[in-house]
Amino acid sequence: MTFQVRSAAMAALLLGVSAGAVQAEMAAPTAPPEPPKFEAQTEPVYVNRSDIFEFKALPAYSEPAWVTAFVDAGKLPPVAERLPKEPLIYKAANMPDGPGVYGDVMRHVIGGRPEGWNFWAGQSYGWGGIDIGLVECLTRTGPLFTVNSEDLQPLPNLAKSWEWSEDGKTLTIKLIEGAKWSDGDAFDVEDIEFYWNDVIMDENVTPLMGASPATYNNATFAVVDPYTFTLTFPDAFPEQVLYAMAYGNFCPGPAHVLKPKHPKHGGESYETFLNAFPSDFMNFPTMGAWVVVEHRPDDIVVKRRNPYYWKVDETGQQLPYLDEMHFRLSTWGDRDVQAVAGTGDFSNLEQPENYVESLKKAADPASPARLAFGPRSIGYQLFFNQSANGWGEPDARGQAVRELNRNLDFRKAVTYAMDRQRLGDSLVKGPFTAPYAGGLLTSTSFYDAGSTVFYSFDEASAKGALEAAGLSDTDGNGVVNVAGGEDLTVTLLVNSDYATDGNLAEGVVAMMSDVGIKVTLNSLTGKDFDNARDAGAWDWLVLRNNQEYVSAVQGTANLAPIGPMTAVWHRANGAGEMDLQPYEQQLVDAIKAFIGTRDPAARIEAMKTWQKTFTENVTAVGLTSYPGALIINKRFANIPAGAPIFMYNWAEDNIIRERVFVPADQQIGAELHPQTLPGAPGSAGPIAAN
Repeated sequence: MTFQVRSAAMAALLLGVSAGAVQAEMAAPTAPPEPPKFEAQTEPVYVNRSDIFEFKALPAYSEPAWVTAFVDAGKLPPVAERLPKEPLIYKAANMPDGPGVYGDVMRHVIGGRPEGWNFWAGQSYGWGGIDIGLVECLTRTGPLFTVNSEDLQPLPNLAKSWEWSEDGKTLTIKLIEGAKWSDGDAFDVEDIEFYWNDVIMDENVTPLMGASPATYNNATFAVVDPYTFTLTFPDAFPEQVLYAMAYGNFCPGPAHVLKPKHPKHGGESYETFLNAFPSDFMNFPTMGAWVVVEHRPDDIVVKRRNPYYWKVDETGQQLPYLDEMHFRLSTWGDRDVQAVAGTGDFSNLEQPENYVESLKKAADPASPARLAFGPRSIGYQLFFNQSANGWGEPDARGQAVRELNRNLDFRKAVTYAMDRQRLGDSLVKGPFTAPYAGGLLTSTSFYDAGSTVFYSFDEASAKGALEAAGLSDTDGNGVVNVAGGEDLTVTLLVNSDYATDGNLAEGVVAMMSDVGIKVTLNSLTGKDFDNARDAGAWDWLVLRNNQEYVSAVQGTANLAPIGPMTAVWHRANGAGEMDLQPYEQQLVDAIKAFIGTRDPAARIEAMKTWQKTFTENVTAVGLTSYPGALIINKRFANIPAGAPIFMYNWAEDNIIRERVFVPADQQIGAELHPQTLPGAPGSAGPIAAN
């Protein structure tokens, strides 16, 4: 798209509109309304990070008796030799029900399907917790919902410790020593070096969660020794990189398996690298607590305990406690149904259309499941595509809409037309949903109501704002016209994998129709939706919030177009050019100020500036926010109170699954591969001791 087309589109929009046109009166913005009280929400127990775990050697270690049979048969080294020099130890005092017992299975139901096991080249494992049980990252953030704000930093994980240089430009990271992949190969800096040089820094490789040099402030990587490396930055103390080292960015893969398939190390091509480990490739090496041993397409994925897992409890028991994980391949809606019914064990209840019925069933004393609602950490926004210099190569109509999207009066018209209470009620009646101004959610510690500008629903103001933007219904058919007489038509991209997304999008269509904007839905699923979103093939986009709007400290760079591919609403064209509006530059400056300081007070002020700028300029239209509920079978122990289904990470990570257990008298004996362990990579499945 050339700048000549852009200018022509703007001229077409403004042609015939008097420069002295009188703007209709618009209602003044207000403070956001207080969300309704919701008594079913639970609160976490707050602790310091050191209360959760430590790294140290214990006098002795133990394992399930059936695993010892593999040792006795000569198929496995003794447990002490399989563990690191100083394993990660979970402290008993922080376990809600104390050290556990071995055995049993956790049964998940998911709507995704595994594409293959090359997470590092962009293949999805199907979501629903499969990946969180397989890949481990340098730091960990899921359990931070329990950490006191004064001690809020990522938890060490594969990175045992780190230290900043005096000038703050070099970060020295020490890995856990002596940990091993699930096939017994050593985990060390070779795995980090491959991930950095041949995944992050290779422009031909796109890891699943999108890690790039910009994610790590364009750092320079250097190896110090087999368990130590450094990152050197252009700016001092970019502490956000510690959060960027958590799921799912800095999660290194097994270099000894991946490297030979990479084209820079003898592999045939990037395409063959991507597809080198298809979904029927079993026992792919992992640092996670479980390993995939069976995949029946459109039926089930089965994971068995990793005999080399590098974490233990205070009594020396090697984790995990649970021997097996199931992932039934169904639909996301079926996940909630089966968890409530007891045929599944776990669900993130995140579609409010299911809340009332789920609560009714869980209230029955005979119900096998319990529901725990967390904070309002789920929010939806409508984003405007504000990149007007050719991202996605729009046609003339699309370019004209983008020019409108860059008009504040037009964006105000859309937010004035949004009856958020009606939108929320269309999903579920009751004290669940709350009108959402956009920007940071109320669940983050950086949210400030005084810095949040809210445009209340007002159809008259919406129509006045359209008039101020130069749009009116010239032919009387109920749709505003652009210059030349054509109806204004906007396409709205939505992910149809989730009922909530589709229901909200349909509500947007109806409300826009009420004020004269014709919206057509482009409903896509899975990778098709992701590709359209990332390619800029949309005018408007309904999107559930990612971590940056929930925690502010993860994915922070995505809160503003500080790089060519950071903010979802404004990205660079093929030439790498961006055409930021003045208010967008203010957003960039605020986020850079937030990232660039260690002063807590300065960070708070920077985020207040960002929130005010974001909401006042209607960068996105907040739609609705609501709490999610963790559905968990009552037989499971060590489930922490107040675990949100989504905050720093999803609940599968928040609850620390490797320390979840089932008391012996409540185990259901539903394992599909009892008393077996993962076999050699690529082999048919699990193996027995004899």
